[in-house]
Amino acid sequence: MRVGVVGATGLVGTEMLRLLEERDFPVTELRAFASARSEGRALPFAGGTVTCEVLRDGCFDGLDLVVIDVDDPLALEWAPRAVAAGATVVDNSAAFRSDPDVPVVVAEVNPDDARDAPKGIIACPNCTTMVLLTALAPLHRAATIRRMVVASYQAVSGAGQPGLRELASQWTAGAGREEALRRAGTVPDLLGAGEVWSRPIAGNVIPQAGSVKEAGYTSEEWKLVHESRKILHAPDLRATATCVRVPVYVGHSLAANVEFERPLGRDEAAALLAVAPGVVLVDDGHGAPTALEGAGIDPVLVGRLREDQSQPNTLDLWVTGDNLRKGAALNAVQLAELLVQD
Repeated sequence: MRVGVVGATGLVGTEMLRLLEERDFPVTELRAFASARSEGRALPFAGGTVTCEVLRDGCFDGLDLVVIDVDDPLALEWAPRAVAAGATVVDNSAAFRSDPDVPVVVAEVNPDDARDAPKGIIACPNCTTMVLLTALAPLHRAATIRRMVVASYQAVSGAGQPGLRELASQWTAGAGREEALRRAGTVPDLLGAGEVWSRPIAGNVIPQAGSVKEAGYTSEEWKLVHESRKILHAPDLRATATCVRVPVYVGHSLAANVEFERPLGRDEAAALLAVAPGVVLVDDGHGAPTALEGAGIDPVLVGRLREDQSQPNTLDLWVTGDNLRKGAALNAVQLAELLVQD
């Protein structure tokens, strides 16, 4: 296939190029698009390099597939232009997820939806939704989720390169002041606000990921609710979330309390998860996989699986996964593989 990657120099775009090569995707031509500051930059790919271009009239001509990972306004402008040029679009932005004519697809959960894309655009969900539903879908198919209460612990890489830089710079600044603060016997005020977050992220937990929207919920929280309903084909699913930013470089984690329509015990749930695609059940006596253990690998890790003692038909579980890999780049490549199969 002749493939274009828009946002090729970002965290997700870089991972996408790596995965296309790792998974031996049949690329006969690759075009990489980025901002003007990256124009002409050579990116490694398949033993050679590909030169970054900027978006311009006619840039998608001749392409079969365009994968987009840029901000919503750019995606809104350029995804339809890619379709008009004859390409199918896999979009990692939030620009089209609420469009009824654009399927939102997790490869292991609802792959058949990718085959019904009237506008020629297939949307990937938010990385937090992706990690969670990869684990919950097999349980939903078996017992139907009635309600879920979710708390997410989201890595700074979800905010891109600026998020990584801000955490790294604040950790460094904090380390440099440690001895002086110890000698002075003072309680540190930590660090000032950064450019990405209004409060320090290093050594801190910020209980607000995304911008505040209706009813006091953030954009990240509403994405998780609405996208889960669409992906699971469960428009009446009752769901609520609290999304939190934590000082972790890579790896989103979630604690989920999930109520089902029928009794679903821990043993049955564990058996389902043990054979679920894209899932590894960590059940070694501790069952507490960390974000670091889930970073850099394809599957999501599930642990802390237990029956809620406060109400019937309810399980608690912990899920963690690489937000750049499975949460974004891998799913996009998996959807491209579905298109090749068709």
